[in-house]
Amino acid sequence: MFDPDDLATIREAKREWEAETLSPTLERFGERRETFTTDTGGQTVERLYTPEDVTDLDHDADLGFPGEEPYTRGVYPTMHRGRLWTMRQYAGMGTAAETNERFRYLIDQGSSGLSMAFDLPTQKGYDSDAGMAAGEVGKAGVAIDSLRDMEVVFDDIPLDEVSTSMTINAPAAVLLAMYVAIGDQQGVPRDKLRGTIQNDILKEYIARNLYIYPPEPSMRLITDLFEFCASEVPNFNTISISGYHIREAGSTAAQEIAFTLGDGIEYVEAAIDAGLDVDEFAPQLSFFFNAHNNVLEEVAKFRAARRMWAKIMDERFDADDPKSKQLKFHAQTGGSTLTAQQVENNVVRVAYQAMAAVLGGAQSLHTNGKDEALSLPTEQSVRTALRTQQILAHESGVADTIDPLGGSYAIESLTDEIEAEAFEILEEVDSRGGMLEAVKSGWVQRQIQDVAFERQQEIESGERIVVGVNEYQVDEEPEVDVEDVDEADETRQRERLEAVKDERDEEAVEAALATVREAAAGDENLVLPIVDAVKAYATVGEISNALREVFGEYRPAR
Repeated sequence: MFDPDDLATIREAKREWEAETLSPTLERFGERRETFTTDTGGQTVERLYTPEDVTDLDHDADLGFPGEEPYTRGVYPTMHRGRLWTMRQYAGMGTAAETNERFRYLIDQGSSGLSMAFDLPTQKGYDSDAGMAAGEVGKAGVAIDSLRDMEVVFDDIPLDEVSTSMTINAPAAVLLAMYVAIGDQQGVPRDKLRGTIQNDILKEYIARNLYIYPPEPSMRLITDLFEFCASEVPNFNTISISGYHIREAGSTAAQEIAFTLGDGIEYVEAAIDAGLDVDEFAPQLSFFFNAHNNVLEEVAKFRAARRMWAKIMDERFDADDPKSKQLKFHAQTGGSTLTAQQVENNVVRVAYQAMAAVLGGAQSLHTNGKDEALSLPTEQSVRTALRTQQILAHESGVADTIDPLGGSYAIESLTDEIEAEAFEILEEVDSRGGMLEAVKSGWVQRQIQDVAFERQQEIESGERIVVGVNEYQVDEEPEVDVEDVDEADETRQRERLEAVKDERDEEAVEAALATVREAAAGDENLVLPIVDAVKAYATVGEISNALREVFGEYRPAR
């Protein structure tokens, strides 16, 4: 990329600078610490980057242009100059009615996408009246028991006018079936439904533990959803392959993208093994990454992930469709970086993290509320989080040129280093039989746990400063309004569920559940019978239990 004579001149000029300018300053003042690293410690941060650090960079092979392979600079030719990222605010408030109210508030405030959080019972495939649900109904998100709840959530919200993301995994097929059913009720053609279903079960075994079934039938549910959406809901992203929760569990940036892309490889292989053509389903794959505090590291991470996925899809899977090679991703600011101490500081953290996501070329973005270390966010903190994105979009200038940090010696060097480290991790995963086997053996989980332990030790020793936590503390904390969940909501939700069961056609429900069981025991696609079951008002718990009877439940090795 640089002429050898020019590099020699730069090298000599750097030596002179080091001898004549830098050395006297170091002798007199020194530096803040002996070694500087990226936030996760994966890469050493050099004092100064020059063309010497990117001598191997090939413009066409490593950078290219936006919308062209290897997509380092972006997956679309105009990126945010053409259309801003989708501003998606995560919401799921106790009851369906409260969630509907919050969704309509966000739309009124300019949000261009909805993002739906579910309570723990729903995520585990339990109804609100199950013994396992006691005390958790509506706490971490909205309680969805039947299609009736989804009808309330999307009341007066035309599905052909919004894009909806649903953070649901083990029972993803059931919740997507409900969304399709709502669209059918509204008369919206299925090809007009837009959004993303998370549907990423491997990261549940790795980081969150919100699984239901063993890995093999869980992978079948995922590939069945791929097939259904390719033919029925072509504009809905069938999976959001999620590094977010891997990073929240403590991984490094390189581990985040390596394990996420490793999960992606596993899903692609499973779909191909199920008889699907790679170019039929791969364009509907999407990714979900974390945006943490170290701006340069995060921008480099996003760029490296795009380049890696293009290579993987080209070299491993011989994908022909350019869309199959484009890594499109949603980003969310880092929940684990939010502190309960001095919550106002979180507004600043979120702003920098959001800027990193935009500079890194995100297709959609969620910004956390400042109070999410304490509770579900209040309406005011959600508005501030959304305004953070709007200020970035309309006042900061960061969206006005494509890949504005591209070409920076520091960014290009960090991009190369993170990519190299992530590919090394993927080689180790391959040697262990792929991600599914590496997860089942616990190796992936141990890698993340080791890093998380080291980071916590650094915080406790003071080596890693967290403002307001181990440095710059204050004696008194101001009062903070938090979003409360009414304990009586659980009782009311159970009463609504009982009413649905009283009103529905019980014979139709039993017949639909029997069909789900038969499909699970055979090899036909499960999504169509699940759609029929939800339309008969079979519940999340009933459908999940029908599948439990056939698939069993996963119990991790101890």
